[in-house]
Amino acid sequence: MEGQRKLKAAKVLCVGTGGLGAPLALYLTAAGVGTIGLVDFDVVDESNLQRQVIHSQATVGKLKVDSAELMLKGLNKNVTVVKHNTMLTSANALEVFKDYDVIADGTDNFQTRYLVNDACVLTGKPNAYGSIFRFEGQASVFATEAGPCYRCLYPEPPPPGLVPSCAEGGVLGILPGLVGVIQATEVIKLILGIGEPLIGRLLLVDSLGMTFRTLKLRKNPNCPACGTHEIRELIDYNQFCGIAAPTETGPLEVSSHAAIAADLQEKDGIPQVSVETLKQRREEGKAIILDVREPHEAQISSIGATLIPVGELESRIGELKGHEQDEILLHCKSGARSQRAALILKQHGFTDVKNVSGGILAWADRIDPSMPKY
Repeated sequence: MEGQRKLKAAKVLCVGTGGLGAPLALYLTAAGVGTIGLVDFDVVDESNLQRQVIHSQATVGKLKVDSAELMLKGLNKNVTVVKHNTMLTSANALEVFKDYDVIADGTDNFQTRYLVNDACVLTGKPNAYGSIFRFEGQASVFATEAGPCYRCLYPEPPPPGLVPSCAEGGVLGILPGLVGVIQATEVIKLILGIGEPLIGRLLLVDSLGMTFRTLKLRKNPNCPACGTHEIRELIDYNQFCGIAAPTETGPLEVSSHAAIAADLQEKDGIPQVSVETLKQRREEGKAIILDVREPHEAQISSIGATLIPVGELESRIGELKGHEQDEILLHCKSGARSQRAALILKQHGFTDVKNVSGGILAWADRIDPSMPKY
């Protein structure tokens, strides 16, 4: 009874309601946690339902926080759901975190992970951390007085573009359920003060081998967050990670005006063009269109472009010989891999290289809604 009362009185913030946030929020609600906070500004996308099990086909297009609330209230009518329909930023994180006992990080990008970590250190909130990629996952508890923080493990973020997102690299749909349940377990242990939380330990999950390994982590006395406490306020984490700032406008909300305006922008010297421009160039037959995704992706959806995966581009550059001066439009799923491919072509002397902003997903949203999304 005492433990159930503690759960009822607890307030847990789930940062993200995607693959990790779905099982997190579901199992915490089922366990009787009294208040669940949800941070997400995105909408439900049908192509994500294989892992985002808190949502459904009936809520596609709805705000994720609204969709998640429907499921949580249906599971436990007594739960209080606090919806933060906003992007978590340096400007609002401390204010959002202050009312919660435990923060559960279910994000999928490095800038938000560092933001969550630093905000947890500054507010004194434990961070039940999880991350996933393809067939592997990690879990730990960071930012407690007794243990290290995320910066102790990863002092610096990887170079931009080195680690693909789940949208680009893919993830076994069941894996976030596995890691998310581990995170939920850690949250409940922290609330109840039982067992041995993953403080000072990093759990590595390999779903293909179904193996679990634990690495010991030590607090870094020189860590600027939890060691020397040099970080006294939240910083610009997009700049820290060397990437352009994201916007709160999701792909389903981009206007045609905004899409065409993308033609006027450059990124690292590569012109960014819209899918509307791609459609026009394809109809005119005035440009070479290159798809740099993987063959299995092209089997799902394709506009019939020449396929050379970005990982093979360097070795197959000879296939484009004679087109160094021609206009080449590159696309992938969302625009990140094609940007890298464009930079490779520029390095090899191709002069008129352009990246299709939004990739095949934007094409499916704005040109051909019948095209399958994945």
